[in-house]
Amino acid sequence: MARPKALLLGLIEHAHESWNALSSIAELVTPQARNRAEFIEECRSGRLNGVVAIYRTFDSLEITGRFDEELVKVLPASVKFVCHNGAGYDQVDVPVCSGRGIKVSNTPNAVNDCTADVNMFLILGALRRFNPPMNTLRNGKWRGNPLPPLGHDPEGKTLGIVGMGGIGKNLKKKAEAFSMKIIYHNRNKLSEDLAGGANYVGFEELLRTSDVISLNLPLNTHTRHKISTRELEMMKPGVVLVNTARGAIIDEAALVQALDSGHVASVGLDVYEEEPKVHPGLINNPNVILLPHMGTWTSETQKAMEECNILNVKTALETGALRNMVPEQVGL
Repeated sequence: MARPKALLLGLIEHAHESWNALSSIAELVTPQARNRAEFIEECRSGRLNGVVAIYRTFDSLEITGRFDEELVKVLPASVKFVCHNGAGYDQVDVPVCSGRGIKVSNTPNAVNDCTADVNMFLILGALRRFNPPMNTLRNGKWRGNPLPPLGHDPEGKTLGIVGMGGIGKNLKKKAEAFSMKIIYHNRNKLSEDLAGGANYVGFEELLRTSDVISLNLPLNTHTRHKISTRELEMMKPGVVLVNTARGAIIDEAALVQALDSGHVASVGLDVYEEEPKVHPGLINNPNVILLPHMGTWTSETQKAMEECNILNVKTALETGALRNMVPEQVGL
């Protein structure tokens, strides 16, 4: 019987030894394709027949495009697992994969600390309104003239966390160190142990009562533009909004209007609706702190993500199961 194959889409940057060790249980292959059209043709050619598990990276989008219905349909019949290296997996159409009997995993826990750190950095920077003086200093104008607006202390402020998964719970602990009051909204209320003392509230109540709102939920058809004009108008005047999840959760055009009106005081963003393109209204607004999707950009976290994803591939090949199956497929 021929050995199963494991297909690498993208690059292994840190965990080379662990990836190469998989050669004891599978044939490790890479595509020849350089773009989506070529990859689809490569799948149809039969060259990738026998691939059971696919390891894919965020950047492999440049080779394959999104794992949508068109692409999933042409994958070899042997493919049973798609292992995505990242917590967010919106590049993979999970319902389409489920329909073909393909199981999908991600690397949720590996990113919790790192992303929550960036989250807290953006919360503090946006609350303290640090972006304008950072710019005036670099331009040789010290604090500028007129002086920048006064910021606000985090102590005593209400932080509303939308999405209390691994990153949200990690952020809660960090924010509590700054004496912030934590409320949260989830699809489902957490047990008291998992909530850790954070108060569960309805979505609209969170919008109305939070001084700072942090978005920590996955992007899907239900969460796209979850924050738009109606939701922004519900928020307190002078609210601070932070997003380290996925850009399209926010309607950026509506956010720019809310910033220009002053209803939203300041914003911290690590993700954007049409990455790497950023809405010019965000770039030009001095009250917006911008990072180019740096939430997991540390060597430690990058390696941990790779190791986690390789372990998903290994477990899939050895046992026919995934360690970190995405929530939509639990029980599949």
